[in-house]
Amino acid sequence: MTTIIVPRKGKEYYKNFNMKEFSFKINGAEYKCAVEEKEAGKTQVTVNGKVYEVETEAAAPVAKPVAKPAPVAPKPAAAPAPKAEAKPAAAPAAGGVQVKSPLPGSVIKVLVSEGQAVKRGETLLTLESMKMENAIMAEQDGTVKQIAVTAGQNVMQDDLLIVLG
Repeated sequence: MTTIIVPRKGKEYYKNFNMKEFSFKINGAEYKCAVEEKEAGKTQVTVNGKVYEVETEAAAPVAKPVAKPAPVAPKPAAAPAPKAEAKPAAAPAAGGVQVKSPLPGSVIKVLVSEGQAVKRGETLLTLESMKMENAIMAEQDGTVKQIAVTAGQNVMQDDLLIVLG
């Protein structure tokens, strides 16, 4: 079923009137419709010349979704911890590949453990950023030498996530 609603006159034309005209096309049949508010709760609808009296109710207020505020206080306290862990990781990483965060976000889950063998393209962890989940994958075959983050932890771009050997 296809429904097309086309105002017959421009919005400016109706600004001083309580009547609006529309053309509907439903399953190939065209309907001309005029809607006029007579008084509060009473509306007159004319469809292809036939008049209908319609009783209306005031619309219930629509609740707008409220974005849940991001917890701010606990997160900054947790943010310095990975940076402190990242500095000691520089020495062991000399013989390994550092997997760094490509963008700021929050670690949703870590899918590997230290000592685990991984293949190139295997998902190491999931990072949420801007309400999207991003799979962070191994860039090469290897063994997980170090995991520098935990689930629920916030990270910044270029923070160390995992070291592969």
